[in-house]
Order: sequence, then C-alpha cells, then structure tokens
Amino acid sequence: MALFGRKALFVGRCAVSLLCTAIRTRQLHIRLPSNIRRNWISVGISGGLCAVPFIQDSISHEALIRRASSLVTDSATTFLSQTTLALVDSLTQYTKTVHTLITLHKRYVANINRLTPEDENAVWQVIVKQREQLIKYKEDYKQFENNWMNAINLLQLAAEAAFNAGADQASATAQTNLQIAQSHVEQARQHYLEAEQKLKDSNAEFSERPKITSPAVAGNEDEIPEAYLRED
Repeated sequence: MALFGRKALFVGRCAVSLLCTAIRTRQLHIRLPSNIRRNWISVGISGGLCAVPFIQDSISHEALIRRASSLVTDSATTFLSQTTLALVDSLTQYTKTVHTLITLHKRYVANINRLTPEDENAVWQVIVKQREQLIKYKEDYKQFENNWMNAINLLQLAAEAAFNAGADQASATAQTNLQIAQSHVEQARQHYLEAEQKLKDSNAEFSERPKITSPAVAGNEDEIPEAYLRED
C-alpha cells in the first residue's frame, strides 16, 4: 500500500511538472509578437521537416506557393549564372589559345632554318604546351556544358512551375535570364567554331616537328647571286 502511494505521488509530481512547463511555454508564446506567433508552426513527417513559415490568418496556401516558386526561380537563376560564366570562360580561353597556337606555329615554320637548336627547342616546347592547354580547355568546356544544360533545364522547370503557381513576374524574369544566358553561350560558341576551323586549316594542332636545316647552309643559300637564280 505504501509502495502504491509513493508511485501515485511520483506520477502526480511529473504531471505537475509537465503542466508548469506547458504554462511557461504558453506564457512565452503569448508574449511573442503576433506576427512571430502566427509563423511559429512546424510540420513533421517521419521524424520532422524544418520549420515552415506559415501565417495562418492572412496568407493563403496559394500565396505561399507563389512565394516559394519565386525563391526556386531565384536559386535556379543563380545556378545558371555561375554555369554560364564558367562555360563562356572556358570557350573564350580555348579560342584565345587556338589563335596563339596558330600564330606561334606559323612563325615557327617560317623561321625554322634561322633558329639555333636551342631556340628551336624552346619554341617547340611552347607549342607543345599550347597544345596541352587546348586539351585541358576542351575538357573543361565539355564538363561545364553539361552543368550548363542541367541549369537550363532546371530554370525552365522552375519558370514553368512559377507560371502555374501564378508567379507571373518570377516566370517572366526566369525566361529573360534563360534568353540572356543562351545568347552569351551562343556568341562564345560561334567564336569557338571559327577558331576550330582555323586550327584545322593551319594544321598547327597535329603537325610533327620538322627537320632542321643548318642556319649556315641557309645563310649560304641566301648569298647565292641573283643571276644564278634567274631563269634565262
């Protein structure tokens, strides 16, 4: 009997403690500003999601969905901006390297017989380095293009979702950002394709190292009297 009494007393104390805690929480909630109080609603599924802001009295579910869809388009736009910048930069670097390689290779071939072995080797190593850079930039271009395409698809879905949710301004802004990004990439691609064609025509990317004629021999050839070079 005494044991039963102690258990009942323990249960009673626990109940009182829980009740006091609930009262303190209620008092704290009452002291909070009304706008924070209305926002303080949590949604939990299988262990809990993060707190979701929800003003029950003044904002409808439709308005909250429109606001969320706008946030999604903002995030997708940021993703697209970064991937566009990376893709355009890789295309630009590739194009610049192509022009540098073509110019360097052309001068190398034209002056090969006037260079000392040391200078010829130094110039050829620079050509090899430029070719390696081309490979790197082309790999970067392919990687960034995949990321960019994913960003394009993501923003298109976000724009469609915003439009369906009634966030017309967010959808229109997303469509404008899509067009701007595609325009920048298309311009960079055009320069890239033009450089590719020039590189193919120049054979600067795959030409083998030519055999060197001795500068002395070349000098003797330059000193041959013009009369011997003319055809009678």
